[in-house]
Formats: sequence, structure tokens, C-alpha cells
Amino acid sequence: MLQTIVNAWKIADLRKKMIFTALIVLIFRIGSAIPVPFTNIGEAGIIADPNAGTFMNYLSMMTGDAFNYGTIFAMSITPYINSSIIMQLLAVAIPALERLQKEGEEGRKKIASITRFVTIALGVLQSTAYYFYLRSQGYLVKDASGANFTGFYGVFQALVIILCFTAGTALIMWLGERINEKGIGNGISIILFAGIVSRIPTLIATLFGESGYFQRGGPYYFLSPFVAVILILMIAFIVWMDNAERRVPVQYAKRVVGRKMYGGQNTHIPIKVNMSGVMPVIFASSILSLPPTIEMFVKSKITEDSFWDKFFGIFSSTHWVYGIIYFVLIIAFAYFYSSIQYNPIEMSKNIRDNGGSIPGIRPGEPTSRYIGKIINRITLLGALLLSVVALFPIFFSQITTFFLDKWNEGASMNISLGGTSIIILVGVALETVKQLESQMMMRHYKGFLD
Repeated sequence: MLQTIVNAWKIADLRKKMIFTALIVLIFRIGSAIPVPFTNIGEAGIIADPNAGTFMNYLSMMTGDAFNYGTIFAMSITPYINSSIIMQLLAVAIPALERLQKEGEEGRKKIASITRFVTIALGVLQSTAYYFYLRSQGYLVKDASGANFTGFYGVFQALVIILCFTAGTALIMWLGERINEKGIGNGISIILFAGIVSRIPTLIATLFGESGYFQRGGPYYFLSPFVAVILILMIAFIVWMDNAERRVPVQYAKRVVGRKMYGGQNTHIPIKVNMSGVMPVIFASSILSLPPTIEMFVKSKITEDSFWDKFFGIFSSTHWVYGIIYFVLIIAFAYFYSSIQYNPIEMSKNIRDNGGSIPGIRPGEPTSRYIGKIINRITLLGALLLSVVALFPIFFSQITTFFLDKWNEGASMNISLGGTSIIILVGVALETVKQLESQMMMRHYKGFLD
């Protein structure tokens, strides 16, 4: 991977793209440190425990701590991700959107334009929820008497804060599109990658810093290095999972066209085990973030131990019901993505039209059924592997907390860098390196990949 980056840097064109991408990431990190006017959050942030497995920590992780400090990019790309989910689901249900998807480049541009408008609408909604949360928790600038502004000044304060958060969402979406056009990798993924990477120093400090777990002695002395080893093993497992594929053999018959003979070769159709990448995890996490977002609107009106308090408590990432829903959503989105990416009927038709066949399988409908059966099995396997990686940190945290509590009542161990973030980090890194390799291949720099 490092060698690929070094070789790409030697090519002037790719070097410019890499520098451009780095500058966009720098702008994102600067914006993540600029506070919004009329907020008064302070250095401690709004999250009491930066390592607890809550919805707030999930948003803070996705935004590179921007959410924790109420900065311009506090909403980050979460509205865009939710917008993409909505558009892809609607494309299946609404024939007009499905036709747009099949119209090629022009259709994709129209869908992208609609996605932008939906992103802004969701940005306004989430920014409004965040404003009411900050107001209820006392994180806004107050009047001379120490109370929240009301009347004209209160409305003006609310408009400025909500519009700043929404503008930050729009700017991040624009920055991501600029990376797609002039940079390297998928723009939104790169920004998400940058936000998660910025949390790694905090993770290291949490484990081995002056006040970290390692310094507390006892079971922590052994658990801290164990956690570091587990993270490395998870990265290796994700790399293996991402590269694993099922190869469906295909034989092409010999054909004589004029005086030349074509075909007569054996090849295969590669079907990736993790064909949908990290998207099922991101989409599942985004769907599960909706109830906590609603809770932010009405948090001040919810009484302790009431029905709504227990209902919203289900969607805490430490609750067992959350784990079950998370698992089911990952499986569902994996199958959804595989149905979009692979069409067994179309694949069977292409094989037959090119004079090919799968050994032992008749062309036509038997071939499409065979391919469909393979895709379903591979999708299930890939989804289960993704679920293991995504849910393992939750179960690990619960198990360690249980035993630590037996050792010392109230003791726990929460790690902010969970399975979702590791999948995103590794997936984006591998995708970006593959794009660099493909661009070098296109420029006929053969020696660079030897």
C-alpha cells in the first residue's frame, strides 16, 4: 500500500490530485475546529464520557469530534448519507426514479441533484434538533440575567446557529464532490475517513496515556495491550474479507469468424464476498441514528423511567435490542446492495450471447438460477462477516465491563473506535489504493506495480 502511494507520487498528474485531496481534508479539519456563533460549549465538549458507546459518541466519531464541540461541520456528512439511503430506497419503489437510474449519465446527474436537495432538508432537520439539544443543556450564549434569549433575539440566535450547521453540511457535500472531480478516491468516503482518523490519537491516549486504562493497573494492565492486538487482528480480518471472492468458472466455445478463430478459453466471474463494502454498516448505523435524533427534540419533556425513556433507551448502542436490530439491518442492506450490483438474468444473458457457459449448467434460466443461488449464499456469508466485525466491539465492551465490575464495582472499559469505524477506515484505504493502482495502469506505468 505504501509503495503504491510512493509510486503514485512520482507521477505529476496523480501528485496534483493527491495534494488537492489533502488540501480538501485540511479545510475539513479546520472547519471542524471553528465554533458556531452564539454557542458556549467549552473545551470539555457536550459528551460526558468520550468513550461511551452512545449515539452522541457515534456522531462525534463520524464528524471527527466536530459534533462534540458544536463547530461549523458538526453535522458532517451524516445528512448526505441519510439522503443517499432515502434516494436508493425510493429508486426501488418509485418507477420514475428507477427510469432515471437507467438513463445513464444524465439520469445520474438528476438523481444527484435531487439527493443534494434532500441532504439540505435533512441538514436543516438535524441542525434544528441539535440546536434544541444545545439550548436545553445550557450550551448557548445567555442574556444578562443568565437565561436563554427569547423574542426577536432568541429567534435570531436560533436562525444563525441552524443556518451555520446547515451551511457546514452543504459545504462538506460540495468539498466531497470536488474530490470526486479533481482528487483521488470517493470524496464523501475520504472526508469520513479523515474524521475517524482524527480520533486515533484520542484512542491511544485512552489506552496508554497518563490517565489511560493501562496506568490503572489490575486487569487494565492486561486488557489494554489485548485491545490493541484485537484492533490489529480486526484490520487484518477486514482486509482478508475485502479481498476474498468466489470465482464462477466460465467456458467459451471456439468460433470461426472469417479466417480467424475466436474463443475456446476458460475464465471466471469474480463475485466478492463483501460485495457491498462498508455501505450496509453505514446505512444501518444511520437508520438507527434516527430515534436518538428525535429524542434530542423532546429530551427535556421525557420523564425518567417513562415509556418513551425506555423506548429511546433501546436505541443505545449498549442495549441488546440495538444489537439485534443492527444485525438485521446489516443483513437486509447487504442483500439490497447485492440485488442492485448483480443481476443473475442479465449475467446469464451476457454469458450466452458471448458463446460461453458454466460447466455442468445449461445456458439460460438454469444458469441464472445457479448464479442467483451463489450470490445469495455469498451475500449471506459477507453480511455475517460484516456483522461480526461491527458487533464485536459492543459485545467485547459488555463482557469486559461485566468482569471489571466484579473486580471493582463501577469499573468499565469503553473504546471509542468501534467495529464500524475500523471497517470504514480499512474499506476506504483499500478502495483509494485500488483507484491509484488503476490510474497508474491507465497511464501504462507497468513497472510501478511489479
